[in-house]
Amino acid sequence: MRENIAQLMQQAQKMQENMQRAQEELANLEVTGSAGGGMVNVTLSGRMECRKVRIDPGVLSDPEMAEDLVAAAFNDAVNKVNAQSQEKMSAATAGMPVPPGMKMPF
Repeated sequence: MRENIAQLMQQAQKMQENMQRAQEELANLEVTGSAGGGMVNVTLSGRMECRKVRIDPGVLSDPEMAEDLVAAAFNDAVNKVNAQSQEKMSAATAGMPVPPGMKMPF
């Protein structure tokens, strides 16, 4: 019985270290979302901080379209960050079940 508890503790420690490493990788991650065939690009960090926005000058002649494209590019970047975050955290937990409703610490 004690061996099982010790083994569980080692697994939990390893999972915690893996999650810490994954969080550090995510913090350094930069992802670019785009819209309008690349006319608008938004670059976010893994922590959803906006790093860069690039707007093709041709888009600026139609402010409403520019607003829509910026929103779409931002949402594209957010979806990409979320997908990579899920992938990294899934790898960090190495298949160990995470309790339902548990939020990852970032």
